[in-house]
Amino acid sequence: MSFIQKFKGDGSPLPPAPKSKAIALAWLGGFLTIALVARLTDVFSTSLLLGSFGASCVLVFGYPDVPFSQPRNVIIGHFLSSLVGLVFLKVFGYQWWSVALALGTAIALMMLTRTVHPPAGSNPVIIFLTHPSWQFLLFPTLVGTIIIVLIALVYNNMTRKTNYPKYW
Repeated sequence: MSFIQKFKGDGSPLPPAPKSKAIALAWLGGFLTIALVARLTDVFSTSLLLGSFGASCVLVFGYPDVPFSQPRNVIIGHFLSSLVGLVFLKVFGYQWWSVALALGTAIALMMLTRTVHPPAGSNPVIIFLTHPSWQFLLFPTLVGTIIIVLIALVYNNMTRKTNYPKYW
């Protein structure tokens, strides 16, 4: 098989469409979570919102059973990725190669610690674009992810027959 032929895929069918109830519950979970995080941002006058949190909501409410959606992956994945982004920005400054090194390192650390959370992969890029202080690790990263996980714990266990999380 040639390299170009691989682009055709292997002919697998699309995954089954989710049921309407699952779609509605995922919508509501994402809506409630970001609404609460945004409201708390206003109340406490400190940023608790992070762009990658929208994608985190897709996973924890749309696909709560997959490994990427488990609490340890959400919290530790975001924390490690933000930490790596901040360290690389502070040590190497804003360079085209330093953001790439930060992202690659964040991926490797998440894989090494078994805490891969794909939305967290955007955190180093966000950090290089916004140049935040070290406080970014606490607000929005850690506090925001803890809020997301707490809501997911309550919401998913109230609205689904299966347990969330699958593991800690």
